[in-house]
Amino acid sequence: MIEWSVDALRSVPSIMQVVVALPEGCEAPAGTLGVPGGSERSHSVRSALQAADPQAEVIVVHDAARPLATPELIQRCIDALDEDGGWDAAIAAAPVKDTVKRSSDGVAVDETPPRDQLWAVQTPQVFRRAALESALAGSDDQLAAASDDAMLVESNGGRVRLVDSKIENFKVTTQADLKHAEMVLGGESNAGGSNE
Repeated sequence: MIEWSVDALRSVPSIMQVVVALPEGCEAPAGTLGVPGGSERSHSVRSALQAADPQAEVIVVHDAARPLATPELIQRCIDALDEDGGWDAAIAAAPVKDTVKRSSDGVAVDETPPRDQLWAVQTPQVFRRAALESALAGSDDQLAAASDDAMLVESNGGRVRLVDSKIENFKVTTQADLKHAEMVLGGESNAGGSNE
């Protein structure tokens, strides 16, 4: 899945460097810079950001667990940073189709938020470097509590824009998900893949 993601990122002409946060003992794909991952996702992002080219003003954060993101989606997120006067972040997201219930105890329903206001957040997430650096400067506990990096930018007062994506850009979390991703990508995992 890392190879699929790297291939998609490399297909975007404006991306000059790919930094991959990896578990201990894993090697970075050829042509990328590998850094040790952290205990939480934002710790890994902070480690990768510190290793990135200091001249890069726009940072793309992507989870290898979303191997169906396309170069076109990545580019749309990059372009969205400058729309409507500029944003601190632009994130891929899909409108929620299911009715969602909020429950504080996991048993009783507290409320049903309006579905037309809800978006399922994905990656890629694209940031202005200064906004991401500032957001990642928090304590390790603050970073661990965030479910995504855009949440940290929001909490820091940043403006985050949604970029309409497809639900097909799903997160691979089970063997069934992986099998589905392989089928969608035409079995490219056996050949190293050419799409994210």
